[in-house]
Amino acid sequence: MHRRITGRLVIATHNPGKLAEMRELLAPHGVEAISAGELGLGEPEETGDTFAANARIKAAAAAKAAQLPAFADDSGLVVDALDDAPGIFSARWAGPNKDFNAAMTRIERLLQERGATTPAQRRAHFVSALCVAWPDDHLEEVEARADGTLVWPPRGTAGFGYDPMFMPDGHTRTFGEMTSLEKHGLPPLGLGLSHRARAFVKLAEICLDQR
Repeated sequence: MHRRITGRLVIATHNPGKLAEMRELLAPHGVEAISAGELGLGEPEETGDTFAANARIKAAAAAKAAQLPAFADDSGLVVDALDDAPGIFSARWAGPNKDFNAAMTRIERLLQERGATTPAQRRAHFVSALCVAWPDDHLEEVEARADGTLVWPPRGTAGFGYDPMFMPDGHTRTFGEMTSLEKHGLPPLGLGLSHRARAFVKLAEICLDQR
């Protein structure tokens, strides 16, 4: 039995880019969102071996600590030619300083080493696993993906993470060149392109009041 989200919700992230996206997605549903950072909650160690497992760890830890429902995302970039790397280690590839320019450069170097120069050889997808956890251990979980091609050099300064090198299928601009409305805005205003937006649509159908 699915459970609805009402009242306050903790967003279990310390990533300002993710926080901004999640707040924008939640705003139309009348949910009051407060971040784990604002509550002074620590970040649990992400020991899962899948995106879903890590989202569950983050959401459950925040729900227990805050005694409120908590919403977490675990997402990353999966590159076909790199045997699905960086995958669940996408954030770690950016290092402690969150240097995604260095992470994108590393991906490009590895692609070049493997001779992955044509668009067909540079296929990749973003995955977003979302989890809402309640203090009584109830969970709601969904997952979605966005498929595309990696470009070089990176283009655009919008978005965050690997967005500037990811061009979604059917488009000629990267996520880094799109406005937040274009990238993760939901219809009718946006296209709901991003992996996080697509997962959120699934979550909204089962957990959120439609306005």
